[in-house]
Amino acid sequence: MNPPNSDTSLFTRLRFVLVETSRAGNIGSVARAMKTMGFTELVLVAPRCADPLTDPEAVAFASGALDVLSNARIVGSIGEALEGCNFAAAVSARLREFSPPVWTPRAFAEHAAGQGEVNAALILGNERVGLPNEIVEKCNVLINIPANPTYSSLNLSQAAQVLAYECRMAAIGDGVSETPVGFHGAAASVTQIEGMYAHLEEALVSIGFLNADNPKKLMPRLKRLFARTQLETEEVNILRGIARQILKK
Repeated sequence: MNPPNSDTSLFTRLRFVLVETSRAGNIGSVARAMKTMGFTELVLVAPRCADPLTDPEAVAFASGALDVLSNARIVGSIGEALEGCNFAAAVSARLREFSPPVWTPRAFAEHAAGQGEVNAALILGNERVGLPNEIVEKCNVLINIPANPTYSSLNLSQAAQVLAYECRMAAIGDGVSETPVGFHGAAASVTQIEGMYAHLEEALVSIGFLNADNPKKLMPRLKRLFARTQLETEEVNILRGIARQILKK
């Protein structure tokens, strides 16, 4: 499913801000993480790598997200990066003594998606030292990804992927269907399924698997089993074909 084309959509209201990133490859990986979830606005604050938008490693790691990478803005300060934003979230595995409220990625995503007037920024720091306290303290919230407490370190692009995924799920909501993965046929009608059950029951009686005079709960159990599968028309036809061959024998 493509991101909704609306000025109020979270896909157009959320930017990812990377502060003093050292590895060009990480910038490319973040661009890829963003694009897979439908986000496009990337801002780099004083990157520590030369030519981060054209570096071969950045280009290689961006893979099919070269448009996000090439359109990224490079600025000199966090103030410039946050121009036009009215909600900023610092992302850190390290909690601070003096910090804004600590939220999970899901809490942030639900807040940002549910408030159409919020122009939000997710701020991720340098790979080695993270975000400085002065940036964290200026933010509205601190996002802490609830990872394994004995090993909670995430790569920069991995953290961005978690955040982008949660924001996508909050943005599309439960009422918007994703593009199905794989082939899905037409759902069988109630009449088709009932006809299949009658046909299958007749076949099971014919081979002595079901005693018509003492059926007990076999057919209700089979109906419950098939009900969990969400039968398609072609699948019903296959089962009826099996029953037909049984009856021929």
